[in-house]
Amino acid sequence: MFPDRIRNLALLVMDEAIERRVKIATAESCTGGLLAGLFTEFAGSSKLLERGFVTYSNQAKAEMLGVAGDVLADYGAVSEAVARLMAEGALENSRANLSIAVTGIAGPGGGTPMKPVGTVHIACARENRAMLHEMLVLGDIGRSEIRLATIEAALNMIRVQI
Repeated sequence: MFPDRIRNLALLVMDEAIERRVKIATAESCTGGLLAGLFTEFAGSSKLLERGFVTYSNQAKAEMLGVAGDVLADYGAVSEAVARLMAEGALENSRANLSIAVTGIAGPGGGTPMKPVGTVHIACARENRAMLHEMLVLGDIGRSEIRLATIEAALNMIRVQI
């Protein structure tokens, strides 16, 4: 299901996180739970993955992660502000000590001139550390390709925070 390079990166993240006793919570929108699903491809993932939130709708982001409605209205679901709040909410609503949040436009529709298809925001929060954020501008490379590129970028960000 996942390309070898992404599977290998996920295994590396798992090994490093388990070694350092880091538990991860995911908060996913455009990837629809694929990142959490990737971790569960491997035996021993319960030592790493604490829980996953699939918050595809704005209502889910608000109810499950505490993303404020005014932030969603002012910045839109695909924004740095929302990604950061998703990461914070995942950390606060779990027993994890690291969270990763992704929100974006995977297409084929849904883009605008200001936020075209392939725009993705990723945020990673870890207790007692500065939060990381990255904006990807992937272009309209295809829904699956956008989602896989997002997962790969998220895994790389997790490695930095571990």
